[in-house]
Formats: sequence, structure tokens, C-alpha cells
Amino acid sequence: MKRIPAPPIALRRLVTVAALALLAAIATTARVEAQMVAVMVNGEPVTNYDIEQRSKLIQLSTNKSPSRQQVLDDLIDEKLKIQLLRRYNIPDIDKDVENALSNMSRRMRATPKQFTEQLARSGVMPETLKSRIKAEIVWSQVIRGRFQSSFQFSDKDILARLQSSKPEGAETTGFDYTLRPILFVVPRGSPPAEFEARRKEAEAFRTRFQSCEQSISYARALPYVAVRPPVVKSSSELPPSLREVLEKTELGRLTAPEVTQQGIEVYALCAKKQSTADNAPAKKQVRDEMFKEVFERHSKQYLKELRSQAMIEHR
Repeated sequence: MKRIPAPPIALRRLVTVAALALLAAIATTARVEAQMVAVMVNGEPVTNYDIEQRSKLIQLSTNKSPSRQQVLDDLIDEKLKIQLLRRYNIPDIDKDVENALSNMSRRMRATPKQFTEQLARSGVMPETLKSRIKAEIVWSQVIRGRFQSSFQFSDKDILARLQSSKPEGAETTGFDYTLRPILFVVPRGSPPAEFEARRKEAEAFRTRFQSCEQSISYARALPYVAVRPPVVKSSSELPPSLREVLEKTELGRLTAPEVTQQGIEVYALCAKKQSTADNAPAKKQVRDEMFKEVFERHSKQYLKELRSQAMIEHR
């Protein structure tokens, strides 16, 4: 059988160089397409990359795949909102964005770094989320400032709405709770068994806890237990689930242990009194509903006005 000679080295090198050049051209084309401008909003571009990033963020947060037009409209509105910084002086906006991101991370039981790393693994860059947060902070402050008088609700208006829409059994009396957080510390990185052991210690301590006056000093003497300063929380500030827990907790006793990033935490209910402020949960709920309705109405009208005045050029 006749042996086929190998191609010359120079030819193999030529083929390799050509293949590499083709791959580089494909990658360059992809980058160029990603940076292609989809629309100009008052001279500022929205690129295909922006659309791709926002699509991933929406899909991640809602588990729904938005249409390209929906995403594009969302990004146009975002540009218009952020551009209001040229017209209105809003100090410390970047600091507010970082604080909002930290709060989101805390709700996810993660540090800001861990949270942004999770986003990156899902293909979403932190700047995409920060831009959205910035737009909403700017928009909220502008709407509330521009239409400030519309958000002044009288007691008469609140009570009228409350009487017409109050669900049966709604809480119309507010309370102020004085709480002492007590933390059974668990070192960072400890295995689940350590959390379980500390939870049992907290549960045992809960059965012995008789009053804040007598038992707080005892709690301070326990090893690896931190007793934090008292905090006063209004019932209107608390979520319904926590209000229900405090309603079922006897005065001078502890709530059930909860797992936190730092360890196992319980709360001593040291005082409970009817609030003198107008902050009953039902009233706050009505006030929040009225605020939301007014905000959405002005938001829709003002955004329509901004769009009519803007130079929006689709490419």
C-alpha cells in the first residue's frame, strides 16, 4: 500500500494560522455585534450587550423570559430616569446603590461579594443590577419630590379608606415592643451539627428564662453568648409572621430560636405597650396602599412626558 506523504511543515503552519485567524475573526464579530447600538436615548446608547444582560437579570429574578421589545423599553425608561441626575441634585446616589445592594445580599444570607459572584455565575454583571437600582432610587426621589403635596394623606382620608376596605379582624391598634436580642454565637464555617447543638442550648435556656430583670444578667454569664442592647419595634414595622410570634410570646419570655449567619438568636420580650403614634398595622397598610396608587399614577404620567420629550433613535 502506497504511503501518503505528510504535508509539508510550512503548509501545516499555514493551515493552523488560518484556523486561528478564523476563530479570532468570529470572536471579534461576536464582540462587535454585542456592542452594536440598538437605540440612542438622548445621545446615550443602549447596546445589544445591555439587552442581553438585562434579559438575563429579568429571567433570573422572575423565572420568565421577556421579549426583546420589553427589555428594550425597560432600558429606555432606565436611561431616562438616570438622565434626571443632570436636572436634579441627588447626593450620595452611589452610596445609596451600594447600601441597597448590601441589603439585597443580606436577604440572600450572603456578603455583597458572594452575592455578586452568584450573579456573575448566572451571566449577570454587577453593573447591570447596580444600574437598575440607581434608576429606581433616582426615580423614587424625583417622583416624591416633584409631586410632594400629592403624598400628604389626612387622617380622615385614611380612616375613610380603612372603613371601606378593612378586612375583618384587621389590627387597628398598634403596639410598641421592647426586645432584647440574645445570640448564641456559632463560629463562621462551623458544620450543621454545631448549629444544632447551639439551638438545643438556646431552647434549654428559653425554658429557664423567667423575666428580663432576672435572666438577662444570667445570659451574659453564659459562654459565647452575646446580649445586645434593647430595641423598640412598632407592630406596624414588623411583618405579619413576626407580629404573630410576638403576640403568642408571654411578656418576659423568649421567642423560639432562629438560625442566623452568626449563630442561633432568640428575642426576649421585655415590654409591650399600646402605641401612642398612629402606626396601627391596618392604618399603615392603608397608607402604603394610597402612597403606591399615587406614586404609580404620577410615575406613569411623568414617564410618558419624558418619553415624548426625549430623542429616541432606533438603529
